[in-house]
Amino acid sequence: MTIHFRTGFLRTAVRLSLIAAVTAPSVAPAAESIRVIDPWARATLPGQKVGGIYMEIISPRDARLTGVASPVAAAAEVHSMTLEGGTMKMRAVKALDLPAGTPVKLAPGGYHVMLFDLKKPLVAGEKVLLTLRIEEAGKRTHKIAVSAIVRER
Repeated sequence: MTIHFRTGFLRTAVRLSLIAAVTAPSVAPAAESIRVIDPWARATLPGQKVGGIYMEIISPRDARLTGVASPVAAAAEVHSMTLEGGTMKMRAVKALDLPAGTPVKLAPGGYHVMLFDLKKPLVAGEKVLLTLRIEEAGKRTHKIAVSAIVRER
């Protein structure tokens, strides 16, 4: 009787685990697969109302950075800097393409995150929290939390 119980129990356990494996979703969150490398912010001076954040983003699938937010600023935007006619011009971009497997750098003089109406100065050694909004090809949007270290000017 004990052997029969164990055999019946094992069959039931195997059946339940097979059912769970077939019916459970196997989708991993994008936050686990999209990598944000070396996020940092430039320290600001007292009274300065804008700041910049830089990083490298690598997505394993085609995606787009469509927005950013931070509790340290009233607003945050993705910006580009380009040289036009000998003058550097900065403009907000609606979205930044993240081609599959290609590192995309947000760096001084290029794409970057602009923080507007800072609530307090960005002090070297502190961390700035921000949330990246990334849209994948299938129109799925993911929010990725990032902590950027503030570096000296």
